[in-house]
Amino acid sequence: MMHSKPLLQSLVVLGLCCALESCSRNQAEPQGQASQKTDAPSLEARPLEGGELRLGFTTEPATLDPLSPSNTADGRSILFNVFEGLVKPDTQGTFQPAVAEQYEITQDGLVYTFRLRPGVKFHDGSTVRAEDVIFTLDAAMQAGFTGFDRIATLEQRSAQDITITLQSPDPDFLPYLTIGIVPKDHADREGKPLGTGPFSIASYTTQQSLVLVKNPDYWDKGLPHLDKVTYVFVADSNALLLALQGGNIDGASITSGLVPQLDPDRFDMFPSPSNSVQLLALNNARPPLDDLRVRQAINYAVDIPRLIDTAFYGRGEPSGSPLIPGLSAYYDTSLNDPYPVDITKAQELLAEAGYEAGFPLEITVPSNYTMHVDTAQVLVNQLAAIGIRAAINQVDWATWLAEVYRGRQYQATIISLDSPTASPRSFLERYHSAAGSNFLNFQSPSFDAVYDAVLREPDVTQRIALYRKAQQIISAEAASVYIQDIWGFRTFPKGRFGGVVSYPLYVFDVSTIYRLQ
Repeated sequence: MMHSKPLLQSLVVLGLCCALESCSRNQAEPQGQASQKTDAPSLEARPLEGGELRLGFTTEPATLDPLSPSNTADGRSILFNVFEGLVKPDTQGTFQPAVAEQYEITQDGLVYTFRLRPGVKFHDGSTVRAEDVIFTLDAAMQAGFTGFDRIATLEQRSAQDITITLQSPDPDFLPYLTIGIVPKDHADREGKPLGTGPFSIASYTTQQSLVLVKNPDYWDKGLPHLDKVTYVFVADSNALLLALQGGNIDGASITSGLVPQLDPDRFDMFPSPSNSVQLLALNNARPPLDDLRVRQAINYAVDIPRLIDTAFYGRGEPSGSPLIPGLSAYYDTSLNDPYPVDITKAQELLAEAGYEAGFPLEITVPSNYTMHVDTAQVLVNQLAAIGIRAAINQVDWATWLAEVYRGRQYQATIISLDSPTASPRSFLERYHSAAGSNFLNFQSPSFDAVYDAVLREPDVTQRIALYRKAQQIISAEAASVYIQDIWGFRTFPKGRFGGVVSYPLYVFDVSTIYRLQ
């Protein structure tokens, strides 16, 4: 739920997904921060095949089943290397055939026809069949995955061809077809996951490690380079840093706040956006946050550039929208700074709402994410300027999921929200009044009407305009305080590993990584 997995835009047919082309910024450097990046491995270093990579992670998968919608972002990031869909995203934000070798979309945007790639095998050696694909897509429909409710029929036309017919045209449909294909007759998807990706799961010991091993039958010959990848689960970001420095792990994704604690002569650090939006999420149903004036006052009190400078050493991309700036075709740049710091205005709004003396505010933060804890500490001081007496309540991840996300029993929280697809719909759907993921309890008939109109609009230009209008409504209603797309750094011992790539999504592709000699 909270950070992300693959999907982006089509490389063929109709221009249905053309607007997503501009979302990729995976090779970009945080502005003004180029000097902070360490040198990449020398060009003289030679790639080596085989070997093991030990990666540190602070959260574990909530599930190993790709057909369960309950996974975490880090979980989806791991499973990106295990499961594949009919298509998969590349680093430029376009879709490439994966389990399918080709596809066509009819001119009216209603019918998608896929031809399966011959000889693609699951990790148990069985060959992928059209009925496996039909089963997977039907299971995703039954599980309530976003976008699959638009499917009218699924048809197997031959042993290698399937057709998906939609109820109405949906230019954002293709990204959903990256969902991992699983065998039809394999019942134990959780206990013994079987995908078609470059790695298979060899073992999983909760709170300790998850081990991937090379898939020798992978259809994309030449990948992966490593024989084995071990994910080592640690308690928090501080433990991650200590494991890196002590050599107990070979790599990790670290936040910019940890970069100054690493010796650039000892580590290679590759910058990458998280492709998620960090926000101070406000429970719109909880007094006094159910008052628009109070939410606006909080927005006027938060100094986002100073927060990024203080907690992230200036490394981050401010976002005044629930959309990541990387989705530039859809992101409304007029929301870059919708609530410039204005303490006087904030105090006036609080007084109008009856809180002239301020009020106490509990900010619940998952303790395993040091970056969110650091953000909370800065916000406590900033909110004090308008009389809000904020206190930080640190909880473990399981508690956060149970009490905040599912139970909605909180006042405010700090989290990064991602999307399982690089479609603006996935970032905005949680704000719909009827959305099960609407843990902010945001209720806006105006937003609902615009969002519903997006789903019916076949014209890409009009859809972009509607997506921007939806963002403007969320901003005007001050649903939350939108802070930034956090920049992270994929960090490895100096000169030890190469082949690191980034996607315009929260995924960590280990199939391209290789050891260096």
